[in-house]
Amino acid sequence: MRLRIFTEPQQGATYETQLAVAKAAEDLGFDAFFRSDHYVKMGDVTGDPGPTDSWITLGALARETSRIRLGTLVTAATFRHPGPLAISVAQVDRMSAGRVDLGLGTGWFEEEHTAYGIPFPSLRERFARLEEQLEILTGLWGTPSGETYSFSGEHYTLTDSPALPKPARAGGPPVIIGGTGAKRTPRLAARYADEYNVPFTQPEGTAAAFDRVRAACAEAGRTKPLAYSVAQVVCCGRDEAEVSRRAAAIGREVPELRANGLTGTPGELVDKIGRFAELGAERVYLQVLDLGDLEHLELLAAEVMAKL
Repeated sequence: MRLRIFTEPQQGATYETQLAVAKAAEDLGFDAFFRSDHYVKMGDVTGDPGPTDSWITLGALARETSRIRLGTLVTAATFRHPGPLAISVAQVDRMSAGRVDLGLGTGWFEEEHTAYGIPFPSLRERFARLEEQLEILTGLWGTPSGETYSFSGEHYTLTDSPALPKPARAGGPPVIIGGTGAKRTPRLAARYADEYNVPFTQPEGTAAAFDRVRAACAEAGRTKPLAYSVAQVVCCGRDEAEVSRRAAAIGREVPELRANGLTGTPGELVDKIGRFAELGAERVYLQVLDLGDLEHLELLAAEVMAKL
């Protein structure tokens, strides 16, 4: 089981804060540092100093880290055209010597689109755009050097693209598709994903989602291995007082966090992560919401990760 640190910088985090978390995660032995791709804060926080762009941030982190993997959970397909996105991700992948994973989704938070003048079409159209983006990204990255790539779809058209730059990894970075949709998500995961992620869902719902994707892979005749993962908010403490202190710091109640995330003592977390492992999960994204509490990461590394 690999543990990955997953952050929400739109809630109020400078680049310097993200760098400190990424470097701590690397030094402590976590597998990856991931961040969300949002432009507006959520909930009752100030959001200061404002959003940071995910791929600009990851490009900088690529040059200031050496081992840890870097990625998004998840980039919104509404934010960027697929051609420029392919360039950005490939460049960051080369800057990191092949340590990038791309999580890509439809986009869902309407407020951030209206706040920054980004079109927010219907869910049906967003899924159609996501599918075309996945086809284009993988097509551009997989085009042999010296050849061009063209694509004609309902929403995007590319003509004789040089398909450059090439990522460090042949074929491009691993692609992560997440969500619990019953039909479209499993189909897209079976066709395009290297990893399927179930976010913020308890083991029973996670099992059902994993089974739907496995069935879609079988129906599609997929033989390439697919990694399975989960994302869970984390709030760990050596005792109940420390758990309560960390819950209060992120504006949450301990009973709610225990019911819906990975919350409690290290032993409790190890047991629940074990339940996800029994379902086939290979990676857990620990959503860390207080980015100033590096002692939290130290505890998770020493008392949870070390015992898995």
